[in-house]
Amino acid sequence: MLGVLIDASEIMDDLFWMQAFGEDKASFLDKIKDPKVRAFAEINYGPWDRLNGDKPFLSGYAEKFPGAEFYPADMSKAEFEKLKLADKDGLYSIIERNKKGKLEIAPYHQEYQGEMRRAASLLITAASYAEDEEFKNYLTMRAEALVTDEYQASDFAWMDMKNNPIDVVIGPIETYEDQLFGYRAAFESYVLVKDMSWSERLAKYAAYLPELQQGLPVPAKYKAETPGSDADLNAYDVIYYAGHSNAGSKTIAINLPNDEEVQLKKGTRRLQLKNAMQAKFDHILVPIAEQLIVPEQRKNITFTAFFANTMFHEVAHGLGIKQVIGTGQTVRGALKEHASALEEGKADILGLYMIRQLLEKGAIDEGTLEDYYTTFMAGIFRSVRFGASSAHGKANMVRFNYFKEQGAFSRDEQGFYSVDIEKMKTAIDGLSNIILKLQGDGDYDGVAKLVAEKGLINTDLQADLAKLTKANIPVDITFKQGKQVLGL
Repeated sequence: MLGVLIDASEIMDDLFWMQAFGEDKASFLDKIKDPKVRAFAEINYGPWDRLNGDKPFLSGYAEKFPGAEFYPADMSKAEFEKLKLADKDGLYSIIERNKKGKLEIAPYHQEYQGEMRRAASLLITAASYAEDEEFKNYLTMRAEALVTDEYQASDFAWMDMKNNPIDVVIGPIETYEDQLFGYRAAFESYVLVKDMSWSERLAKYAAYLPELQQGLPVPAKYKAETPGSDADLNAYDVIYYAGHSNAGSKTIAINLPNDEEVQLKKGTRRLQLKNAMQAKFDHILVPIAEQLIVPEQRKNITFTAFFANTMFHEVAHGLGIKQVIGTGQTVRGALKEHASALEEGKADILGLYMIRQLLEKGAIDEGTLEDYYTTFMAGIFRSVRFGASSAHGKANMVRFNYFKEQGAFSRDEQGFYSVDIEKMKTAIDGLSNIILKLQGDGDYDGVAKLVAEKGLINTDLQADLAKLTKANIPVDITFKQGKQVLGL
């Protein structure tokens, strides 16, 4: 089954190349003679450095179009806004020009018909091997979704699976690649093997979600929605990444589905990718702490805290508000291209809020608040090296600069940072309040102002990041993967 799922994932990988870059992958890579440059182009799915603001690293290529290949490169935002087409902001279609130069919609299941059918057929084959009935049902329904662009039923089916030791997350899912509007979903896949013992340890936290929602540091109207408590937390080893999940930085945790209706009825599933997380902790986070955290707080950098901070970031996506108050419009629709950055910022900050609450309740019995906060601080340096252009990057910088203003950390003359636990608590509550209100009010201009003022890397931080490069600390992990590597 794993072999078949990897075959289906490779189709998602090819589709993402088309969405992200458009030029034929094989002929593009064949033109690059230097093997290191070629490998770098493969990691980035094209000629733009995803961890350096999408700057071109190959001559002959202009800046990356924010709309990737989802829209015509000559299309302006104004032209799109005037367009009178139903579902023009749909997740599962591209906008293209017809022969008369008019914009029209091409649904994924038509645009990529051959690929969708092949991938669906492979999922049906994988379903024939499934012993778990719920997993078999999900694979069958996901196959149907690929050829119809109707994904909600398979999302519900995915949330109903509880016991399968293998999982696959596959299809057009996240909208980060569409930096023009944040509307269009990009193809990706993860093939996963569940870590049963770690998953058992995590299961207890989902039950606290409704209670934590009520304790959020905002007025009542901003926390009136009830998050689904049927959500579950599980740990996995990832054995194959494809498409969007494999481009640039490697994802270490997933929070899905994104469908707001499914979230409200079923909650979400949070998948912690433990082997990828451990690799990043050992090879990146610990060396960063040695360079930038004061010696007396380095003992507070722990894998337990890193794992929990990442996990509660994903859990925190389920808190807060999904619809703009009094309008019925989704927050994502109101905040457009800023929605992802603000949502990532919310998840980071509310993850820290949750950890403090759960430590106080005794629900978390490992580590101290200083461990979680100091590890989080070191984690900002790790994440911000991915650049400030992505949703996560903008969220990182807004938080870093807000924490700095509030005195949550200080930097000494040697360039070492120390965390002030009490001021950190205050800063977390303050920023939580700002973000949740911006989302609940659907305040597009307010978010644009916040990102413009605080989503920037200052000169001190630039110097500190340069220090990490000089120390030869990698920005991210890469690895060999595929059926051959796994002996399948």
